[in-house]
Amino acid sequence: MTAADYIALALFALLWAVYSWLTAGGGAKLFPRLSLNRAMAERRKRWIYNSLNRDLKMIDTQIMAGLQNGTAFFASTSIFAIGGCFALLGATDKVDAIFGNLPFVAYGGRTAFELKVAGLTFLFGYAFFKFGWSYRLFNYCTILFGGLPMMSEAAGDRRAAERAADQVVRMNTIAAANFNAGLRAIFLSIGYLGWFVGPYMFIAMTLVVIIVLTRRQYFSQARLAIMDRDPE
Repeated sequence: MTAADYIALALFALLWAVYSWLTAGGGAKLFPRLSLNRAMAERRKRWIYNSLNRDLKMIDTQIMAGLQNGTAFFASTSIFAIGGCFALLGATDKVDAIFGNLPFVAYGGRTAFELKVAGLTFLFGYAFFKFGWSYRLFNYCTILFGGLPMMSEAAGDRRAAERAADQVVRMNTIAAANFNAGLRAIFLSIGYLGWFVGPYMFIAMTLVVIIVLTRRQYFSQARLAIMDRDPE
């Protein structure tokens, strides 16, 4: 492990933390532009409040099921990725023989390779825990949603109905935040793979991933599609 490796790893962690902080709205004063995640949080609120105006909620339960299924898919994918990392650790001798002869790979030896694989395993493990917790929160959200009052009850006590809806909104938003955190770890693992080539490739690929994610959050067509006002 060289100084460049430690710098690349520190930059990776820093960019991850800053990007997560910005998309969550932590830097709203410095960068007031609304992210796609935050804009979608407002749409979640509209959706839940809109459900108070109908007794038949089959559409809403289908949406909930879709959110849970997507989360379960990525949780399973993370488990498979963790298994792949352990399989890679078991084939270290073969990797050592291959990487050691590649001229364009800054191979630091067996120990450095194992540490990098351990870091990749940590990334996928983090993603799995986020997806697993998100799946459970979406399950709780479904239960809370089932407790929303019918139209006649909501009309009789609107404030109580809105309080119940707010609970569903908060639970759904927290579940979505955990899902996004897990998905972010999966995306950033692509940049992490550059470390197996060398620290400078690690930095370059991490920057590319962060730029792509930032564009999607703040400058994409998807963001423009859900904005109420004119494009910023």
